[in-house]
Amino acid sequence: MPSLSYTSRQELEQHSFPPAVTLLVPVAAIVLQVLLSKLYWRLDILDLPLIVAIFFAVSRRSPAAGTLTGAAIGLAQDALTGRPIGVNGMAKSVIGYIAASIGVQVDVDSLVTRVVMNFGFSILNSILLFLINRRLLGQAEVHVQWVHELIRALANTVVAIPIFFLLDLTKRPE
Repeated sequence: MPSLSYTSRQELEQHSFPPAVTLLVPVAAIVLQVLLSKLYWRLDILDLPLIVAIFFAVSRRSPAAGTLTGAAIGLAQDALTGRPIGVNGMAKSVIGYIAASIGVQVDVDSLVTRVVMNFGFSILNSILLFLINRRLLGQAEVHVQWVHELIRALANTVVAIPIFFLLDLTKRPE
């Protein structure tokens, strides 16, 4: 008679990554983000560090790890882009926490889920950055252009899907 297992979804599908992938992929995303936006200003619409933060958070399925990953990636992005230190760190740590929390409950390997997640988190990132700049930093000149943010979310989603599939190749089950 087969035995029933009461193992949680988190224990079954939690993934780890080789240390080189854990370090090099976020660094490469940040450096590529900086270089692409300097080479061609229209590529500034992409947020590669956000995509990488979302991927690692949902794959590890640990809210604490997702928060720390998002904060580290965001702070490194702030250091290299000239934004006030902590702006991206705060936004990406919130997104990392929420993404990891969702990763525990939902099948995040589904294409539809990935599209919805990336689009939603890109919009959330824009809202968080607006609130941080406007409310915490007191920059009254900061405004949200919703059409631009929707286009940004769509562009990030289109770029995120192949990146997610490539990064899936580096996963190792724990």
